[in-house]
Amino acid sequence: MTADTPTIDYPPTERTRIKRQHERALYDRKTVHEILDAGLLCHVGYVIDGQPYVTPTCYWRQGERVYWHGSSASRMLRRQAQGGVPVCFTVSLLDGLVFARSGYASSINYRTVMAFGEAEQVTDEAEILATLEFFQERLTPGRWAELRPVTDQELKATTVMSLELKEVAAKVRPGPHDDAEDDYGLPVWAGVVPIRYEIGAPEDDPRLAPGIAQPDYLGDVSVG
Repeated sequence: MTADTPTIDYPPTERTRIKRQHERALYDRKTVHEILDAGLLCHVGYVIDGQPYVTPTCYWRQGERVYWHGSSASRMLRRQAQGGVPVCFTVSLLDGLVFARSGYASSINYRTVMAFGEAEQVTDEAEILATLEFFQERLTPGRWAELRPVTDQELKATTVMSLELKEVAAKVRPGPHDDAEDDYGLPVWAGVVPIRYEIGAPEDDPRLAPGIAQPDYLGDVSVG
């Protein structure tokens, strides 16, 4: 293997092998993890009684698993918790608008991950609490310790699902567009408008108890 040979940690399968613009495909653990760790919102696709659904939800990664959670009354989670339910898990990050000298050649810059497998319900209460703490600490390091403890009722009302990262592919498009050679001389602006996520200043709850200052960890809030 040479320095230019891509690392393959997730061998492509019939479902994950990228055929359209395959040069943008990446199957290495480093790229997949970096994209997953930079995001917060995923889309989970599944089928109920022959009808396909795609549900957006928050997620987090721990090692070689991704997790998402929600209400135990959720139709999505109830179906997935039955076991043996194939899902398609996707994360997409928009990085920029790519303006070429023609509409046909214009594009977007993006980073995406798609994973296939069977979602599994986390049933051990200690593991549920531990992974929810991990999620909270990922967003706001230090906050979990000051929150009111999770009640038994809240625990029963929460379902946590996980998916092992085995059948996975990433696809990345960076940089400017390659215009048709004859188009480079056209009097048309071309380039990239970057898109970046920005974390704003914290806003106090209108019913915040008197005397409570904004905690220092708000300065460490991160989704990546």
